[in-house]
Amino acid sequence: MKMITINIHSLEEPDYERKLHRFADVVLAEQPDIFAMQEVNQSAAAEKLEPSKLSGYVKCQDFEGEIRQDNHGARLSGLLLEEGARYFWTWVPAKLGYGKYDEGLAIFSRQPILEVDSFRISRCDDYKNWKTRRILGVRTEKGWFYTVHMGWWDDEEEPFWEQWERLKGHIHRAAGEESDRPVWLMGDFNSLDKISGQGYDLVSESGWQDTYCLAKERDCGITVGKVIDGWKERLSDQADEEGILGGQGQLLEGMRIDYIWCSRKVPILSSQVICNGRNYPVVSDHYGVMIVAEQELHF
Repeated sequence: MKMITINIHSLEEPDYERKLHRFADVVLAEQPDIFAMQEVNQSAAAEKLEPSKLSGYVKCQDFEGEIRQDNHGARLSGLLLEEGARYFWTWVPAKLGYGKYDEGLAIFSRQPILEVDSFRISRCDDYKNWKTRRILGVRTEKGWFYTVHMGWWDDEEEPFWEQWERLKGHIHRAAGEESDRPVWLMGDFNSLDKISGQGYDLVSESGWQDTYCLAKERDCGITVGKVIDGWKERLSDQADEEGILGGQGQLLEGMRIDYIWCSRKVPILSSQVICNGRNYPVVSDHYGVMIVAEQELHF
């Protein structure tokens, strides 16, 4: 089973059209069973997309809005379908991004989606507040898969630990009955693995397994190669002590902040970074993570 996660940045990316097509090429080449995306945008003012053009789309029950013509998920689905790759997919907006986008989350699955789950993890429920956070999940025959975009550890208004408690509690209630199948969390956790006592350690100490660490074969794992929005003011003295920063606050090696976590220890054959300029072209300000689990997981 092959899985990909990427914070795709979508419509906000420079040279967006080229990057959209390049990522479609990645999906066509790798044929992942599941892939999760964050920052999946549509223009809030764009025209509504006709339902006939929403092949494979499964609507989330608590989403009352419209899919619009430039929705990144819908456009990607269309490009894949043109090449004979049919995916089932779902999308939900979380907030208004950059004052003009319905910024959301999406999951694509080669297997039919049996159930969709969406919930808020932030204190804030103001759609116009950029700190509002939601989680989106799907259930297939292989289990539950969630796409995740977390806040930051040191945010006094929206601390990571509080969002994690909401996420963990909801998943325990929603997916607990699926105990014969693992649960997967895929996405941008905004937590450096190298900084101790923060988000990464909290998730790990909660019993979740970092598939990068489980993988028999893995690369450097770096998913962000430069200082991006939200991190400019957060790369602190502690990061410097951990050997992440060089002169003038520049990154020495980049950051590993995007992960695929599993609710239990499972056999992972490989974990590799994609769309980093070496393993497929760069398509976002984040790189992607692709893992391969044993073809058939027996429970």
